[in-house]
Amino acid sequence: MAASHKTGGLFEHEREQRLRQTAPLAERMRPATLDEFVGQEHILGADRVLRRAIEIDRVPSILFWGPPGSGKTTLARLIASVTRAYFEPVSAVSAGVADLRKAVAGARERQALHQHSTILFVDEIHRFNKAQQDVILPHVEDGTVTFIGATTENPSFEVNAPLLSRCRVFTLNALDNDAVAAIIERALKDDRRGLAPLAPQLEQEAMAHLVNIANGDARVALNALEMAVVSTPPGEDSQRRVTVEGIADALQRRTPQYDKAGDSHYDTISAFIKSVRGSSPDGALYWLARMLEAGEDPMFIARRLVILAAEDIGLANPGALPVAVAAQQAVHFVGLPEGRIPLAEATVYLATSPKSNAAYMALERALDDVRGRPHEPVPLHLRNAVTGLTRGMGYGAGYKYSHDYEGHFEAQEYLPPELSDRQYYEPSDQGSEAAIAERLRRWWSNAR
Repeated sequence: MAASHKTGGLFEHEREQRLRQTAPLAERMRPATLDEFVGQEHILGADRVLRRAIEIDRVPSILFWGPPGSGKTTLARLIASVTRAYFEPVSAVSAGVADLRKAVAGARERQALHQHSTILFVDEIHRFNKAQQDVILPHVEDGTVTFIGATTENPSFEVNAPLLSRCRVFTLNALDNDAVAAIIERALKDDRRGLAPLAPQLEQEAMAHLVNIANGDARVALNALEMAVVSTPPGEDSQRRVTVEGIADALQRRTPQYDKAGDSHYDTISAFIKSVRGSSPDGALYWLARMLEAGEDPMFIARRLVILAAEDIGLANPGALPVAVAAQQAVHFVGLPEGRIPLAEATVYLATSPKSNAAYMALERALDDVRGRPHEPVPLHLRNAVTGLTRGMGYGAGYKYSHDYEGHFEAQEYLPPELSDRQYYEPSDQGSEAAIAERLRRWWSNAR
């Protein structure tokens, strides 16, 4: 087997030439050097550990964790190129144990015959089961391969602990708008791999819409750009003027009037929250659909539902918070598009729940006293008497253990004397909180 730092061996040059002609733009525009790589400065900056390890060819086994289109595969390929290692890619979607063993056998042969190292890159490593991940482990340990895995899921949950412990985990962030715009500009101007030979002119509004809808995913941005440019006929001056409508058509989405960093973002989430708080499932679902169609981060929506469940529903329906948290976990687990279903379910459940902000307001009133009054000492009967000395000082004296009394309740004071008249929690008459209010009245009616 001929030694090579890239896939394909003897005919790699011809293969690359064919790829330039037939591969999607996102594939053609993969950076050829670290300096071309856009974004992820927190791990690739000049003074960062990973950058130095790559440049001195001392790369450990690595897990790249990040959202789609953030550059995980590109970075793995760059590492192989810069370090002159043979790049052996495996997709966990289609590969099995036999493929892994074949890749390891090739690595062992290159090492023995040519002293040539191999990077085994496993894309979507979270799709491998435990047995498949175990196949990799001994060959990482003995240095046959340097392992690089890529995953969109939390590796703490999706990668076996023994393999995880032998890897450095680097988190890649979704590309920000400036990074996506820079990648688009490069593709428009590149006359070898990019679109420059087609003479594209991307309108400013079209650029803004493409950046917005790409949601930090460079692959989405580039492939939509290519389709829009190719399908736009040249004008009399041979220029292809790509409009916002052309971008929307290439993405197969209607252009939403929504800017995730602007007023529309905040106005829409405000309308959504107020619709849920106001018990309008129809209004809430409409604004939810608007946000999802515009490419809003579903985890942002889920987080707001969790907050609303505690703040605006509270103990009027104690099941609201578990439903909201379950929706957040479901969205994290399945992603979009299916994640929109638990979001809709939680939205309707919260909108149709009885509402109370009593627990939230009780905390605010308690915080007002904590911030505005001296911090009174803990009453002696509430202190923990753990030593003879503290018992001798009266710690715990007079404390009534609730379970020793009828109904598991006996009235006693739990506030400092200076605050004994305070009542922070004032339950509403809504849903389950009405029963809580009655229970509190029964317990404390004769004590206050």
